[in-house]
Amino acid sequence: MKPIIAVTMGDPAGIGPEITLGSLNKKEIYDICTPVVIGNARVLESLFEVKEVDLKINLIEKTSEAKGEYGTIDLIDFPDLPEYEFGQVNAANGSAAFEYIKYAAELCQSNEAQAMATAPINKESLKAAKVPYIGHTEMLAGVAKIDDPLTMFEVRNMRIFFLTRHLSLKDAIGQMTKERVHDYLVRCDAALQKLGVENRTFAVAGLNPHSGENGLFGTEEMDEIKPGIELAQKSGIDAVGPVPADSVFFQALNGRYDAVLSLYHDQGHIAAKMTDFHRTISITNGLPFLRTSVDHGTAFDIAGQGIASSVSMEESIKLAAKYAPHFVGQE
Repeated sequence: MKPIIAVTMGDPAGIGPEITLGSLNKKEIYDICTPVVIGNARVLESLFEVKEVDLKINLIEKTSEAKGEYGTIDLIDFPDLPEYEFGQVNAANGSAAFEYIKYAAELCQSNEAQAMATAPINKESLKAAKVPYIGHTEMLAGVAKIDDPLTMFEVRNMRIFFLTRHLSLKDAIGQMTKERVHDYLVRCDAALQKLGVENRTFAVAGLNPHSGENGLFGTEEMDEIKPGIELAQKSGIDAVGPVPADSVFFQALNGRYDAVLSLYHDQGHIAAKMTDFHRTISITNGLPFLRTSVDHGTAFDIAGQGIASSVSMEESIKLAAKYAPHFVGQE
């Protein structure tokens, strides 16, 4: 039986609606799952002509009513959206985007959907709406009442976890403790196991040039990172490092490691997006449900023009469908 994937439309003023349409205009999506969009019918319909799609909307109230047929968008409609303009920060849009995400999470928690795939949201619109979260990961952690979920990127056959996320580099370095490295490696291993990955091998990226060269270029590797890896090894985790960051991602891409633990935001983002920007997909692990996402923003500068590529959204939905059978039913 095909999994039901809750697809959130994202910020109505961004490219989320049009990449959602672009994705659901592909038959291969319906071959592997039943996508159910959480969003606004008026916004989506306004883009039919711009996107040149021959689709129709089937309004439903629950996922069991979905037809799951190519050519039809099964939509749970949130109609209460004031007038807006594409490409503009708007509190109402930020509030609406948050509501779509909350509802999709509820569908997953009640097993009315087996995973969720999310289109981009805008941090300024969220702030204008006084939404108390900076992004998807924090939002979903709050909704699910989970502390510090794990972010993982997947692109081609490379997986990247992140020890720290939205912090300045100075603050991120302060969180690179041996205890945190140990804890993350243990949880990353559990996350991959939950996704059905066997014989899991990890590499931890180095922080300093050449991983510090035994203290010549910094001592963080000696003082905290390597001791954290050693603690993880004692816990039964197959982990090595720190491996210099200028080579570890290339090695992972070529099959040497099943995953890399990136120490800070841009370290892993650059590696993934240089490999394939449009096919870099984010997975939030550590939640009681599976969530995948595009890893780009709302692109207000091109929103509503019909020119945004839907490849990332397509890949996000496909990845949700791929991992959902491994995830559903597990504690």
